[in-house]
Amino acid sequence: MIERIQIKELSSRIGQEVAVAGWAHGIRKQGSLVFILVRDITGIVQTVVTKEAPEALEIAKELQLESVIWIKALIKEEKQAPAGYELLAREIKVLGAAHPELPIQVVEKSASEADQQVRMDWRFIDLRKPEKTLIFKVWSTMEQAFVNYCTEKGYINLHSPKLMSSASESGSEVFEVKYFDRKVYLAQSPQFFKQMAMMSGFEGVFEIGPVFRAEPSFTTRHATEFTGYDLEISYVDSHNDVMTVQEEFIVAIMKNIKEKHGAEIKEQFGLDITIPALPFPRITMKDAKEILKERGVESEKLGDFSPEEERQMGEYVKEKYGHEFVYVTEYPITVRPFYHMRLENDQTLTKSFDLLFKGVEITTGAQREHRYDILRKQAVEKGMDVPSLEYYLDFFKYGAPPHGGLGMGPGRMVMKLLGLESIRDASYLYRGVKRISP
Repeated sequence: MIERIQIKELSSRIGQEVAVAGWAHGIRKQGSLVFILVRDITGIVQTVVTKEAPEALEIAKELQLESVIWIKALIKEEKQAPAGYELLAREIKVLGAAHPELPIQVVEKSASEADQQVRMDWRFIDLRKPEKTLIFKVWSTMEQAFVNYCTEKGYINLHSPKLMSSASESGSEVFEVKYFDRKVYLAQSPQFFKQMAMMSGFEGVFEIGPVFRAEPSFTTRHATEFTGYDLEISYVDSHNDVMTVQEEFIVAIMKNIKEKHGAEIKEQFGLDITIPALPFPRITMKDAKEILKERGVESEKLGDFSPEEERQMGEYVKEKYGHEFVYVTEYPITVRPFYHMRLENDQTLTKSFDLLFKGVEITTGAQREHRYDILRKQAVEKGMDVPSLEYYLDFFKYGAPPHGGLGMGPGRMVMKLLGLESIRDASYLYRGVKRISP
């Protein structure tokens, strides 16, 4: 059997006999000819089956859409074909026949695309669409760029536990799990363990892993389980140092995505990838609220944003700075965890930030409080169950460097980058309040 090659390699082998394998993306019967569009992970090619290959022609006439096939064929130059060449079939084998009635279509215009819930039910078929496959090529490139950046910086890759004896953020929005004879929780973030690594002298760590949030939310941006990018670094002077690091790795991510997928993103989604200028705009929460007030946007929360406020801030920054990213800084203590460090000149504000991308929050970060007595005092002020935090507070008793970090939701970044309807489409298999399968 001829060794199979991928469709992307065909253009360099015109005039040769090759073998390809993939899905029957399209089938058109025209008299004694059958045209088959074959799709693999690298592209789509047109195949012509003629009476010169009678056995192949009989198979082609009975072929169902989305069957998996193997074809031996001659690559023939054909200027009228989409790629400028086509395959002239010699032999066809059906490796996996598809049932005649597909539950959702693979080839369809977006306007007639199946309802999102139906597509989620049949996600494995939904993901066969080239534009859906591209989403996860982008994910892969983004992740590799993040890992490369952190590795080059000398940061250590962690894999922290996801079962915790106490909640990692607060007592709410956590999933309880029966653990032998007691109750534990699924981790809302690797926050405590990242900070432990700072006390272990690691100086810089990063993690890519699952995050669990028991939020009864049905918005386009929320999920109960999602992938998080986390980072923590020591010897920071302030939260500004953490923001500078993130700016750098986001630029690296965007450059890699543009280089590898820019043309395909333009073809499939009609979008251009813009490499953001450094530094990103930075606006305090207080100033942001004033800007929103001037734009006629009512504030729902004193120290935080509603989705509409985020969207308006995105528009403002785009208009004023020509930028798609903006850091909003200095959130009040009322909306931030007990471990965020407070400003020296205003103890009601924290050395914290959120990063908005195209009007949606994708990151939360801060300088952490590393002084044991102050950290314990802040936990008490916040009404935390201090005895359950003793193991965490112990981290800070025996020498603690000033440090800070961030937690990022890359699914939201992909969603906004590609103009997707919701985070459900940016997730391989979405998990939400009413979605726990497949």
